[in-house]
Amino acid sequence: MIKICVIGGGAFGTNHLRAFKQMERKGEVKLLALSDLNEEILEKQQESFGVKGYTDFRQMLEAEKPDAVTIATPDHLHKDIALEVIDRGLPLLVEKPLDVTVQGAREIDRKAREKGVFLQVDFHKRYDPYHREAERIVKSGELGEIQYGHVIMEDVINLPRDCFPNWAPRSSPVWFLGVHFYDLLTWIIKKKPVRVVATGIKRVLRNMGVDTYDSVQAKVEYEDGISLTFDTSWILPEEFEAVVNQEFRLVGDKGMIEVDSQYRGMRGCFRKKGMKTFNLGFFEKTEDKWGNEEYHGYGFESIMDFVYNLRFLRQGGKIEDLKGKVAMGEDGVVTTSIAAAVMESVEKQGIPVGIRL
Repeated sequence: MIKICVIGGGAFGTNHLRAFKQMERKGEVKLLALSDLNEEILEKQQESFGVKGYTDFRQMLEAEKPDAVTIATPDHLHKDIALEVIDRGLPLLVEKPLDVTVQGAREIDRKAREKGVFLQVDFHKRYDPYHREAERIVKSGELGEIQYGHVIMEDVINLPRDCFPNWAPRSSPVWFLGVHFYDLLTWIIKKKPVRVVATGIKRVLRNMGVDTYDSVQAKVEYEDGISLTFDTSWILPEEFEAVVNQEFRLVGDKGMIEVDSQYRGMRGCFRKKGMKTFNLGFFEKTEDKWGNEEYHGYGFESIMDFVYNLRFLRQGGKIEDLKGKVAMGEDGVVTTSIAAAVMESVEKQGIPVGIRL
């Protein structure tokens, strides 16, 4: 049985805990412990999941001796933790983005390669069945050569304003949202990004005391002349019918595809809450016949896949065999390189920035 520790017990760390607790009931893993700097979060998660808690992740690793680690801390904390985990020779799953600097992402990837450590990056958009079908269609050649495309990913304003007011100034719509689709579209079209032109606006959130970009618009150019535009923001009214609005469109020589990742076909209207749409593809909570909570959807499949990949490696598989089948360190470097170039172009007021991979 694979023994796992989780570092970071906040919003998405909770999904890691849910996934591993569910797998533990089925005898697939042993969830050992959680580390988080916030003692209030730690106490709450210990009570909810019955795991040991540590404020010092190093102390946790020393005491628990896990087989693998997952990292779900705020983005800017990934690097030092990941390097420490790799130094200990432990396989790891890191939430997107791998790091918020190209140098940091490269250092993590390089060290994992040198140590022969399996490094997976949780780009869960790749696990959405609609996105997988889009990748299959493009790969099959049914669209011909891709010419251009458009992406929208937007969050409601209460996320940066109310949920992450202290962390949001160290992030942006690029790092929090854009990296999802920078990775996804790069994976779908299988082309190398070469240049970025981007602009952004700071106004609404800054006037609320949260000094970060409201929105960022980026044009990413790929080899063979392909051009994709990415509109990202986190200032939609909190009355919007979902937490996130997201969609993309790709046009090729022979056809086009559109994926509306927000509206999946179910909606409702509720007193005092207004309209709501449901994305059960990402997150679905049910109960098994014994009354235990169970979670389904691509937001959990991507985390569980880490365990399945570890099992493959334990059975004699090679890390190299997983290349192209799962997002690994080099994919994290590419995505961070795109995001960093976008932010550099924004800060330079739309001056084109090359991407070096």
